[in-house]
Amino acid sequence: MKGFIAILTFLCLGVISAYYIGFGTNASTEPRAVDHEMEGLNEKYVLKFSHVVAENTPKGLAAAMFAKLVREKTEGWVDVQVFPNGVLYDAQEEFEALKENEVHIIAPAFSEVSVHDPNWMVMDLPFIFENETEVKQAFEGKLGRKLFESIEKRGFKGISYWDNGFKQVTNRIRPIIKPNDMKGISVRVMPSDVLKETYEHLGAKPSTHSFNEVFEVLSSGKIDGTENTFSNIYSKGFYKQQEYMTVTNHNYLGYAVLMNADYWSALPLDHQKNIQEAMAEVTDWLREYAKQHNQEMLDKLENSEVLEIHYLSELEKQIWREELNPVYQKFKQVIGEDLVNGLMEQKE
Repeated sequence: MKGFIAILTFLCLGVISAYYIGFGTNASTEPRAVDHEMEGLNEKYVLKFSHVVAENTPKGLAAAMFAKLVREKTEGWVDVQVFPNGVLYDAQEEFEALKENEVHIIAPAFSEVSVHDPNWMVMDLPFIFENETEVKQAFEGKLGRKLFESIEKRGFKGISYWDNGFKQVTNRIRPIIKPNDMKGISVRVMPSDVLKETYEHLGAKPSTHSFNEVFEVLSSGKIDGTENTFSNIYSKGFYKQQEYMTVTNHNYLGYAVLMNADYWSALPLDHQKNIQEAMAEVTDWLREYAKQHNQEMLDKLENSEVLEIHYLSELEKQIWREELNPVYQKFKQVIGEDLVNGLMEQKE
C-alpha cells in the first residue's frame, strides 16, 4: 500500500511539474522570447536597383559600389542587382515601378522627385547654392530632413542624398553670357515646373525629354541646348552636338536614393542596418569622387577643342540672380516660404 501511494504521489508531482514548465493545456505554443531582429536573416533578398545614367558616371559607380558593400556586409544574403542606362525604366516610370515593388531602389534627380512632391522644387531654384559646402549643409541639415519627411508621406523611404555636381548650360546657337542671350533657344530640361519657369522667364523654349533621348534630340536638331553636369555632358557625348558651354553652376544635380517604404519596413533589422552602413560609406565616397570626376571631365571638355567655354564671373552671376528674382517670389508660395527662407538663412 505504501508503495502504491508513493507511486501515485510521484505521478501527481510529475503532472503538476509538467503543467508549470509548459506542457499543460493552458501553455502557449509560441516561444517565450522571439528575437525579431533575427527574423528573415536566413532568407535571401534580391533588390533591383534601377537608374538612368551610364555605369561610368558618379551615380553609376556609386550604385555598383553600394551593391558590392551590401553583399559583403550581409554575407550574400542581400543581393543588389544594378540596372543602369534606363534599361528597365525611364526616370518617371521608375516611381511607379518602385510603388509596385517591380524595382526596390531608385536614385532619381531632385527635379524628377519634384513631380511627385512640390516641396522638392526648392532644389531647382536657380543659383540657390554657391558651392559644394552649401550643398552638403543642406543635405545633412534641416532641409534634407524635411524633404525626406515629405516624400515619405507619399510612400517612399529616403535612404540618402547622392552628389553629382553643378549644372552648366550648353547650346549650338550662341555664347550665353547675359540672361537675354537665352532668348529663343530651345533647351531640354527635366520635368520641373521651376526649371520650366526659369527658362521661359529668360525667353528660352524649354521642353522635357527623358535622359536617354537627349543625344538623339540634340543630333536631330529638335533642341538647341541642354543643362547638365560636366560628367553627363562628356560621358553621354552631348558636347559633340553643341558649340558653346557656359559654366554657370546655376543648379545642383543631386539624387535622392529611395526605396518603397513598406518594403523597407519588412526587411530584417540587421539587413536594414547593413544597408544603411553601406549607403553611408558610398555617400561619403561619392561626395569627394563626384567633385574630382567633374573636374576631370571639365578638363577633357576644355581639351576637346569642340566647345567654346565661358565662365560666369561673380558679377555676371549677380546679374542673373537679379533677373531671376521673380522665379523665387513665384515659387515661394508653391514650395512654402519656410523651406525657401530656411535655405536662404542657411546661406547667410
